Amino acid sequence: MTTTITPALSGTYTIDQAHSRIGFVARHAMVTKVRGSFNGFTGAVEIDAEKPHQSLVELSIDVDSIDTRNADRDGHLRTNDFLDVANHPTITFRSTDARFDGETLELVGDLTVRGVTQPITVPFSFEGAATDPYGNQRLGFEGQHAISRKDFGITWNAALETGGVLVSDKIVLEFEISLVKKTDNA
Repeated sequence: MTTTITPALSGTYTIDQAHSRIGFVARHAMVTKVRGSFNGFTGAVEIDAEKPHQSLVELSIDVDSIDTRNADRDGHLRTNDFLDVANHPTITFRSTDARFDGETLELVGDLTVRGVTQPITVPFSFEGAATDPYGNQRLGFEGQHAISRKDFGITWNAALETGGVLVSDKIVLEFEISLVKKTDNA
């Protein structure tokens, strides 16, 4: 298994949805964390290990696929109070810059949620490269980044009797990504 990003790993990849997770964490009632994920997403990645700034990542998330293991909460998150699926069915990310130091990939790009685009920088740890039993080149990355809901126009909340609010403004985005290299046959 390769543990550094080398020129041999340059190429075009797709995100393997079955072996990846795109999730989030929010504080609930100021006392606990609620975790969720999006079960539907697609992504394409172009890695240029020799010229990292020319690398490109494009990600599209199906907002309706949100899953917090609670149907009522998921339904509320789909409404205009939060993600407004009816008017904004996708969350997108498109990179504008990338930097590698061998083990860490720092992705800079534009995140669009509810039609609002904000620049973010996500540090990813390179978890390694391997060839799977089917001959596919795979790369693994893990990263996270905190955003403010308010920056994307998501301001719904409820005051708590004891002080504070029901849902934190800070949301931590979590990425566990398995990439599969495209071949000439694919």
